[in-house]
Amino acid sequence: MRKHIPNAITCLNLFSGCVGIAYAFNNNLIYAGYAIIIAALFDFADGLIARGLGVYSPLGKELDSLADIISFGLLPSVIVYQLFLAAPQLGEISTYLNYSAFLITIFSALRLAKFNIDVRQSEHFIGLPTPASALLIASLPMIVSEAGGFWSDYIRNPYFLFIFSLGMGFLLVMEVPLISLKFKSPGLNENLFRYILLFAAALLILLFKFAAVPIIIFIYIVLSVIQFTFIK
Repeated sequence: MRKHIPNAITCLNLFSGCVGIAYAFNNNLIYAGYAIIIAALFDFADGLIARGLGVYSPLGKELDSLADIISFGLLPSVIVYQLFLAAPQLGEISTYLNYSAFLITIFSALRLAKFNIDVRQSEHFIGLPTPASALLIASLPMIVSEAGGFWSDYIRNPYFLFIFSLGMGFLLVMEVPLISLKFKSPGLNENLFRYILLFAAALLILLFKFAAVPIIIFIYIVLSVIQFTFIK
């Protein structure tokens, strides 16, 4: 029974993604964003518990990727697609442009497939992890709801959403090493950038709530570049 506990948690991740898609298609993007957050918590917990119990299995690895493509690939695309529909339509162009939201699903699938066969990613990530990408997208409707005004008009802009979708695709598959939050020990020296990232994230969330997520992702990428390019 013990070896199936992480897989059960992974299935809860998948279930959260499916529920989130239902909310997104009903245009309840706030709850869809919450579903991504819940799925991300389950995604973090399944790996943590698997390592704690020492019950790694090939099945769990494949199941995790299949769950992630729904929760952190398809669900974010549906959210962006609904934001496209809420944006001013550009005549016949929007008929096709709106579907660019699903580039996020495609590049997420490429990211996950690459992760499963890339031996370089045992200590760190190559490209933006799909949960980080999904959390960034989950923050968009929440920012629209909380900030409104300028930010709402800016995010609900078809040109912005198109460029954003392309940008997310690039970040997911870019050949840039990024910090992993897997702690092998609590030591400060080997985890300095992880602690800086976690402290900055906690502080920014307290100050700006969901609007902090894009800033956190930016800091995450900058810290990773500093660590792997200049310090190593």
